[in-house]
Amino acid sequence: MREARFVKRVHDIVVHLTQQQKRSVMLAVDLVLVVAAYLFTLAVQTDAGAFFASRDWWLGLPLVLLFTTAISSLLGIPNIRLKAYDVSGMGRLAVLAGFVALCSALLHGFARADLPLGTHVVFGVVYLLFTALSRIVMLEVLLAVYRRHGHRRRVLIYGAGKTGTQLAIALSTHDKIEAAAFVDDNPTLQGLRVARLPVHRPVDLPRVVEEMQIDRILLAMPSLSKPKQIQIARRLRKHGVEVQSLPSFAQLVGEEPLLEKMAPIPTNELLGREARMRATPQGMSSFSDRTVLVSGGGGTIGSELCRQILGCKPRKLLIFDISEAALYDVEKSLAPLAAEADIEIVPVLGSVAEERLVQQVLHRHHVDVILHAAAYKHVPLVETNAVSGFVNNVLGTWVLARAAREAGCARFILVSSDKAVRPRGIMGASKRFAELIVQDLAQRSPGTVFAMVRFGNVLGSSGSVVPLVQEQIARGGPVTLTDPRATRYFMTIEEAANLVLRAGSFAKGGEVFVLDMGQPRKVADLLRQIIQSSGYSVRDKDDPDGDIEIEIVGLRPGEKLHEELLIGEGQTVTAHEKIFRAQEAGLSEHEVAQAMRMLQDAAEDWDEDEIRAIASRWVEGFVEVEQRLGEAAGGPVAR
Repeated sequence: MREARFVKRVHDIVVHLTQQQKRSVMLAVDLVLVVAAYLFTLAVQTDAGAFFASRDWWLGLPLVLLFTTAISSLLGIPNIRLKAYDVSGMGRLAVLAGFVALCSALLHGFARADLPLGTHVVFGVVYLLFTALSRIVMLEVLLAVYRRHGHRRRVLIYGAGKTGTQLAIALSTHDKIEAAAFVDDNPTLQGLRVARLPVHRPVDLPRVVEEMQIDRILLAMPSLSKPKQIQIARRLRKHGVEVQSLPSFAQLVGEEPLLEKMAPIPTNELLGREARMRATPQGMSSFSDRTVLVSGGGGTIGSELCRQILGCKPRKLLIFDISEAALYDVEKSLAPLAAEADIEIVPVLGSVAEERLVQQVLHRHHVDVILHAAAYKHVPLVETNAVSGFVNNVLGTWVLARAAREAGCARFILVSSDKAVRPRGIMGASKRFAELIVQDLAQRSPGTVFAMVRFGNVLGSSGSVVPLVQEQIARGGPVTLTDPRATRYFMTIEEAANLVLRAGSFAKGGEVFVLDMGQPRKVADLLRQIIQSSGYSVRDKDDPDGDIEIEIVGLRPGEKLHEELLIGEGQTVTAHEKIFRAQEAGLSEHEVAQAMRMLQDAAEDWDEDEIRAIASRWVEGFVEVEQRLGEAAGGPVAR
């Protein structure tokens, strides 16, 4: 206990030293070593007793110390950090030792002190050895203090090749990360020591991780293909440690610090469950040799839908989007795939709420299947732009769905959101209204199959939690969290698009399809995982010296503490074991018609209060903002 307190005291002293104080300490050490080297040289080179008795050494030594101070400062030796010493730093020490020996010889000559020339040469060599040894000792002591104080993260390097070796050398002087050992598949390296670290076999990994208390594994095999790296990383994660990939050494010589170059391997680990998708869905004849239109095709989900649809071999793909930039980007990225498969891509620029444009497009291209993903989705933005949100999300669905029925389209699949379930904001209310429209048309459109697919937050989509947090980390933090209790359902972009296509392929009409997404995740846990997988630590009360702080910002307009996937209690299985059909009541034809007349009138008058009143009347669970002000802490979300 006493030793631990001593180590902590030393650590605190070192950490709180200013740069000027550190320079003064280094200079003082060099001056003390001048005296030590001088006395040592006299003791082994001369009759020390007679020389000291003559007091001639008092004449030269003080001036040697004075010149040492001047020369050391001129060479910038006190400014060199201990862990930055290399050949150049040692070279400066050699120059200093040479000047010190020269000054000693000249000063003793002027003072007529009887010392042989060889004694001054030995003095310079001894001084060089003392200063070099002092740097090594001080660095080892400093690293030992950091280790004992418990702030260093222990890592295992997978791959003892050039990149791994350079990484181990770079980490050898890092004050927060300690490389403990290597693991390598090469039998010729196993059992050896590389860069002072032992090389273990992959089969010994569980034992090494447990015995050495490894926190993270760094995959230092950049020559492997990405799929191979992902396979290895997936295997390594089974041992309960984080895994990061490392770029090639050639990429590490840029201006950015070493640890900032480490990129987490792209996996589905953030889901907290196994991904629910298959690479090539069965039953995709609904899209094969058909003309398919994807509204919102320039968005995150829409563009992935377009990419997966091309794999179903449609006759023609129409990409409908209101954003010129997004439409240009998605067409450019998909054009090579479409050309290779001999599939025509037709970009359509405009809003799905433009009735004449929608009717013209559907009739001109004889559209068979519509995947409706066009929607304003950012909760706070839609909350403060209620009329625009309802015009795009509700009236746009109303226009496109009715036009699909009139044009004789075979299928219309609405992409919905878990925020439609008992919504607390305008965005969720607009998505629930869109569902009600599709449910109503499904009951009286025998020629067109209407269905909808509802899922949770999509990891990596624009404005979602992952890219936003990564952007905040890149800025040095803080990372914002609305409420530490908030939970969300999460899925990947590929899962979301795959679900839409699968559900759309076996829809019979009127269904609300929901994915089995497992248990909802705490957003706070997800944020911590993203921060740590980026190579940083979370700054909190347990680690006040951490890198990135998580800041609680409070409830944002329109958000809930916990999202839901089902409105009713009942659900049935489908042809896919992870997709369920929710049994939910809708509105009657008369109620939908009445609601749409009211919405159209409110939109023409741009009456936001009326929009909110209509949503309160027709959407189950939605209440106006004023009625929610007295509710207990609600919650925020992730993005």
